[in-house]
Amino acid sequence: MSLVDSTIWWQVYPLGALDAPIREPEEGLHHRLQGLLPWLDYVVKLGCSGLLLGPVFASTSHGYDTLDHYRIDPRLGDEADFDRLVAGCRTRGLSLMLDGVFNHVGVRHPWVAENSPLLKRVGGKLAGWEGHGDLVELDHANPAVADEVTAIMLHWLRRGIAGWRLDVAYAVPTPFWAEVTDRVRVEFPDAVFLGEVIHGDYAALARDGHLDSITAYELWKATWSSIADANFFELAHAVRRHTAFSSDLVLNTFSGNHDVDRMASLAGMDGAAVAAAALFALPGMPSVYYGDEQAFTGTRHTGYHADDAVRPPLPPAPSDLFDSGAWLHAVYQHLIGLRRRHPWLSRALVEVAENTNTTISWRCTARAEDAAAAPFVDVSLQLEPARFSLVFSDGEEWSWSR
Repeated sequence: MSLVDSTIWWQVYPLGALDAPIREPEEGLHHRLQGLLPWLDYVVKLGCSGLLLGPVFASTSHGYDTLDHYRIDPRLGDEADFDRLVAGCRTRGLSLMLDGVFNHVGVRHPWVAENSPLLKRVGGKLAGWEGHGDLVELDHANPAVADEVTAIMLHWLRRGIAGWRLDVAYAVPTPFWAEVTDRVRVEFPDAVFLGEVIHGDYAALARDGHLDSITAYELWKATWSSIADANFFELAHAVRRHTAFSSDLVLNTFSGNHDVDRMASLAGMDGAAVAAAALFALPGMPSVYYGDEQAFTGTRHTGYHADDAVRPPLPPAPSDLFDSGAWLHAVYQHLIGLRRRHPWLSRALVEVAENTNTTISWRCTARAEDAAAAPFVDVSLQLEPARFSLVFSDGEEWSWSR
């Protein structure tokens, strides 16, 4: 079974979670990456089987303005710190995925000073990505860029990671991804490639780019807004589209990440629990953004500090967490346990049974040659009051109400 079928990721934005300075310069080497080690047992006890890290490479500020893809950001540590994290994950059976920013580099990258042919130009000038003056696009039409990206991917796969999250994958031509992933899979046939895509034909983008998974933003949006607006008709529509996308693809499902408002802020505390039930009772490869399982709140703003509220520091150890989020942690833990005991859910067929503004139910059925004997689960979500239930064909069931 591949990692897309079996892995539930705990996603962390390291620079924020480990309280590294984002905008102010910092001299010297700081071994903050070791701060994740006390959290690995927490991840395992939660039920997750993979650690999905945001940017860890040398950068100027937020991590997506890379300076050197071969060097750990000195604000986080060095290669020895990274090796300890890899070893800690391996000991606990956790897969490790890194965030690869291969659409652009930071304006202070040596390639910019060298006026490298690896960089994209428009009208003779370096192309800034989406109006960001501090980010310079790579020229994906230049074969040397594919060589560079392939080499970077192989370097870290050889160091023990299991795959790559591809930042802004939608901005990179799919033939480029196809070439690079095919070359990498010659040595690492089981490597996982997760493309960040907001809109579009997810299945076609994955197929044409030879990607294993795509971020399911449509389902995420419908989940929180259906709960916040008491309009489960939106979720029903999204679930049907999600099922169509999932016919040949395992999408990366999520309730939150480093770029969006926290689910507990969008949908309320009770709504965050209902959203978690949807996350784990629909097909896909789920990821849990650190703190969502503890009812962390946070809303993005504008300007230089826009993301700070959704990328907060973790306490030094799980024992330092406030008790106020323990109830939602228990909900996540139970749902993850159900999901891991029924791994067929990652590629299940879904049929919406009924819905009103405040209720929705569906059946997920395992893909099998004998459809009549296939395992299934009946799922019901409700608002006002918040509750959900999952009833499996093997007799296992669980209900929650607030």
